[in-house]
Amino acid sequence: MKMNENVLIIGGGPAGMEAATQLKKLGLTPVIVERKDALGGHVAQWDRLFPEFHPAKDVMDRMLANTQGIEAHTNCEVTDIKRNADRFHATLSDNTTIDAKAVILATGFDLFPAEKKQEYGYGIYDKVITNAELEHFFKTGSDPRINNPKKIGFVHCVGSRDIKVCNTYCSKVCCATALKQACEMRQSFPDADVYAFYMDLRMFGHGFEDLYLLSQKDYDIKCIRGRVCEVAENMDGNLVIKVEDTLFGKPLKMTLDLLVLMSGMEKARGVEKLQQMLGIESNQHGFIMKEDDYLGLNATKHEGVFVAGACTAPKTLPDTLAEARGVAVEAFNYINKR
Repeated sequence: MKMNENVLIIGGGPAGMEAATQLKKLGLTPVIVERKDALGGHVAQWDRLFPEFHPAKDVMDRMLANTQGIEAHTNCEVTDIKRNADRFHATLSDNTTIDAKAVILATGFDLFPAEKKQEYGYGIYDKVITNAELEHFFKTGSDPRINNPKKIGFVHCVGSRDIKVCNTYCSKVCCATALKQACEMRQSFPDADVYAFYMDLRMFGHGFEDLYLLSQKDYDIKCIRGRVCEVAENMDGNLVIKVEDTLFGKPLKMTLDLLVLMSGMEKARGVEKLQQMLGIESNQHGFIMKEDDYLGLNATKHEGVFVAGACTAPKTLPDTLAEARGVAVEAFNYINKR
């Protein structure tokens, strides 16, 4: 078997880290390139994970320990990559050059920029925040905009399932994240009334339905099937929202102290340049196109280029890690022509 061959992994989030860990176990030499200043991706910024409120730090600490000794270039990007015969030659922004037998794209996702949905008032009103900003509050305990709120609203599907912003897909994790965070807000502020405004509650994963039942039974989260159509600010500095209740077919108007927007997933910005260098196309939703949805989950139409995680579509963390383990086997088999 061919051992010690380099495999270039572009992206140092959970998918890239887990793929690197498994490749190392298989006797290959993974090299991670990560655009941010540390490995971990979005999970490193999270406090607790749904559906069981497990500390994200525990997961991240284990993954970081597993990647000890693996070459990683942080705060770095691939500026050029070319294929020569059956090898790839990459130049990095830190002037390093890497010769690799295979490439794994694990570029993950970026959150939809909530300011594009102007009707929600993000960037206009201080008391409108995103799911990522709320998670930062849980992790640090500090955010001047969150000051003992008594009425809190969560808006699902911000930038997902929305033809107006050209994102018609479901981001898969927003419903579970909203209910997890809603429960945590009740833990932090027991006297608060918490509302979740949803299109459909898509609680499909393991433990997701249990989380929904918990949010109803133990935390009294009020789920309202409806669309928030307007957000304004009153003279007291509180938010006034208008909602179309699609279940009862009537409009609602209420005052809130805090509104949390559940921003969905989009392809990570800047990946298009990388795709152009490798000749990789995008799918109908703008993510990286994989070979097919059945037997080619980790492959692309270009030999030696593989994919894993949310770079191809929104995914949960367990699905991302499963794909990362799969892509390591695919790359190993490709290098050894098995």
